[in-house]
Amino acid sequence: MSKVPADLEYTKTHEWVRALADGTFEIGITNHAQHSLGDLVFVEVPEAGRTVKAGEPCAVVESVKAASDVYAPIAGEVAAGNPRLVSEPETVNADPYGAGWLMRLRPAPGAAAAALLSPADYQKLLHAEGD
Repeated sequence: MSKVPADLEYTKTHEWVRALADGTFEIGITNHAQHSLGDLVFVEVPEAGRTVKAGEPCAVVESVKAASDVYAPIAGEVAAGNPRLVSEPETVNADPYGAGWLMRLRPAPGAAAAALLSPADYQKLLHAEGD
């Protein structure tokens, strides 16, 4: 079964969300997602300053098998994209919950998150999908 850290929240589309001390949110794809895609060869992260809506495609991860959109779990403004992923997309495979983060997002005032899942609920989703 895929690793599901207890300190994160998740989406049904396999993104994770970590609240940071400065009020921003760090976002990436889950271990399940990176494993399903295989070895990543390209990652396109959003540029700082871009405004995104919850549920909107905002990044792309591409492997030798497929390309997949990454969806914003929270509405807001992109504070940073992970610059390391431009030259080292495999970082997402090696460390999806750490150095492989995709973006940091400053939430819009009163922004509602897309339906975020607790770690237990995400585990149930993975189980239902056969992981």
